[in-house]
Amino acid sequence: MNPLRILAAASALLVAGPIAAQEAPSGPPDLIVAISVDQLSADLFAEYREQFEGGFARLSDGVVFPSGYQSHSATETCPGHSTILTGSRPARTGIIANDWIDLKTPREDKTVYCAEDESVPGSTSSRYTVSPVHLRVPTLGAWMKAANPQSRVVVVGGKDRAVAMLGGDATDQAWWWNGSEFVTYAGRTAPETVTRLNTSVAARLAEAQPALPLPDYCRRYDRAVPIGNDRTVGTGRFSREAGDARAFRASPEFDEAVLALAAGLTAERALGKGEAPDLLAIGASATDYVGHSYGTHGTEMCLQLLALDQTLEKLFTVLDAQNIDYAVVLTADHGGHDLPERNTTHAMPMAERVRGLSVPTIGSAIAGELGLSGQLLWGGAGDVWIDPALSESDRIRVRDAAVARIAAHPQVEAVLTREQLLAGPAPDGPPETWSLVERARASYDPERSGDLIVALKPRVTPIPNPGPGYVATHGSFWDYDRRVPILFWRRGMTGFEQPLSVETVDIAPTLAALLGIDVPVEIDGRCLDLDASDASSCR
Repeated sequence: MNPLRILAAASALLVAGPIAAQEAPSGPPDLIVAISVDQLSADLFAEYREQFEGGFARLSDGVVFPSGYQSHSATETCPGHSTILTGSRPARTGIIANDWIDLKTPREDKTVYCAEDESVPGSTSSRYTVSPVHLRVPTLGAWMKAANPQSRVVVVGGKDRAVAMLGGDATDQAWWWNGSEFVTYAGRTAPETVTRLNTSVAARLAEAQPALPLPDYCRRYDRAVPIGNDRTVGTGRFSREAGDARAFRASPEFDEAVLALAAGLTAERALGKGEAPDLLAIGASATDYVGHSYGTHGTEMCLQLLALDQTLEKLFTVLDAQNIDYAVVLTADHGGHDLPERNTTHAMPMAERVRGLSVPTIGSAIAGELGLSGQLLWGGAGDVWIDPALSESDRIRVRDAAVARIAAHPQVEAVLTREQLLAGPAPDGPPETWSLVERARASYDPERSGDLIVALKPRVTPIPNPGPGYVATHGSFWDYDRRVPILFWRRGMTGFEQPLSVETVDIAPTLAALLGIDVPVEIDGRCLDLDASDASSCR
């Protein structure tokens, strides 16, 4: 596969000096590099693993946990990112979804975005000021700064919510894509690398992108899948008209821009060369946009993952050239599920789109049945909220009626009530053995979550009608959305593979042990021993 062009903001870094030889690591690393590849399921990693020759191949020589788990049921971007560098599940982080409904808020928009600052006048869930204020727990970056204030935390991502959740309130540099350029929190100024990168991306966007060449391996995926309205997916090669920022976002170009910015800030800020270990966290979002736009098994995903493999290696080459001792962890915020139109031709005829499940409509029927007025139910598959203005007796009647009606839908696996979820203890044991109640409990917050949690049956896609940019998705209780790879790498380490399940909440305490710092708060995760010998990297 021909490599994509390196963006100008990072290309100059590749001429840095020779790489110093390193023996087996000793002592804490100078830099932690934490990478989240949005929607990189364990299934995708396994499918393409033998094809990787770049960054993924390098990481596969380290410590590999192919069955990592975003163990909760709310398998979305914001909850998933909230687990990676906090050591805590969404029930503790408070990030129970990408957005939730607060029927008690005085503002007209009752939907709350996970990374918005609601205190800003005029804020809505779609027009907001980005903030990590809803994250209730500190991140690894805060732990590092508590241990040594000289530690620096730099976070770069394709999505604002990824940056907010990975960095929390401990960032020195925080940059995300706003649809046209990389931006940061109000009141912060752009360093030279960001200015240069934004100029480079603008020039890139102003040019048309020709179709990428299709590697021989990807030809097996080259089949058009009809999805209605004379549209197909499965044969795309990321050709793009000049100025099409949406197509840029759902392509390998996007991750290249994000990782180029991370590389540039590493060099400009001399990360890993200070008085204390530093943290570079990266949210690579293109895989998610590609998965939503085209599904997970066409030429589009094949090209995306092979390109990302190369782009990761370019980032590592830049870090190598800085002659610093760095340790990498790579994982994902959730998995993903292919579109049902392709699944039905790939031995899964039971795959289908959700149909006829409208929670507000069900609420209207219940209102007529019980002699009540107004909208009684909000939400859909996932969280369902009941009107808090109801009396307790009416609330119970509405709850019971809603459970009965929703559970009777042929595509619904289970309807769990608030009372059920709060009655049980936090889940324990291997995450693949958890019950549906335990999976939902891991991402249930009594102040934010719904009164009911609705689980669709396996292989039911919660998109009734596919549209441009949204043909497949994630967000279920099932392992194709919960399982993600977790890869650790450091130059000179002895690698091994552990196929048994671990959780993404184990990442932060594992890195803390590697750095030799304490975990200052109660968490859900545990340290994973990365030492292949009889010794242990956990303290």
